Amino acid sequence: MIDKSRLLATFPFVADLSQQWADWNEPSAKLARRKERAARGLTIWLVLATLCGIAVGTGSYPFVTGVVVFGALAVRAGMRLRTLRRVTVPVSGSRRRTLPPRTSVAYGPMQRLAEARRSLSELLAQLAPVVADDSLAAARRTAAEAEDALYGLAARIVAIERARAAAPAAEHGSLDAAVTTLAEQLNEGVDSYGGLLVAAGKAVAAQGSGLGPARESLTDATDHLAGMAQALRELSS
Repeated sequence: MIDKSRLLATFPFVADLSQQWADWNEPSAKLARRKERAARGLTIWLVLATLCGIAVGTGSYPFVTGVVVFGALAVRAGMRLRTLRRVTVPVSGSRRRTLPPRTSVAYGPMQRLAEARRSLSELLAQLAPVVADDSLAAARRTAAEAEDALYGLAARIVAIERARAAAPAAEHGSLDAAVTTLAEQLNEGVDSYGGLLVAAGKAVAAQGSGLGPARESLTDATDHLAGMAQALRELSS
């Protein structure tokens, strides 16, 4: 049986195609395409209704039918667009991500992050009935931002590792040093993400027996993770 993870790690272009397919099928992407189609349809029907109206104004009364038909279609498209704009797509906690190659020093930390992300999603779902929506929304948003920053950092590590493989031997030392530094930052970032996971776990365990301190711990871990994500973004800029 083919190991999908190993296949994606061995052939980067396959990983890119897999990620593009996953992004295309994201609920938010699907909703955006539906909105675009509805807006395009509204524009077309309005233009046709207007042209027919101009024709009627010049005495071509048979175009009255066109005004009615295209006007009705424009109203329908407008109502559909209005409905779609009111739709809110929940942030998906199960977005598919491609891990770095197994030979990369980034593979281990990112594998830990993938496991932590699944656990965090489950814990936050259990906290929904007892923790304010704002706190959970902040935790989810911060976790997603941290994931993006960490995956970006992992991609930098992989790029440097590939450059090292093609670089002259005299340059290997400096590239190895760069990888070591980035790997340390990556591990620290994943540890910070784990801090939010631990805080969420303690909050779940504290349900029914004094949730206050655990809730404060969750807020503190969220703030700490947000600071880490911001620092990584600044380093990448």
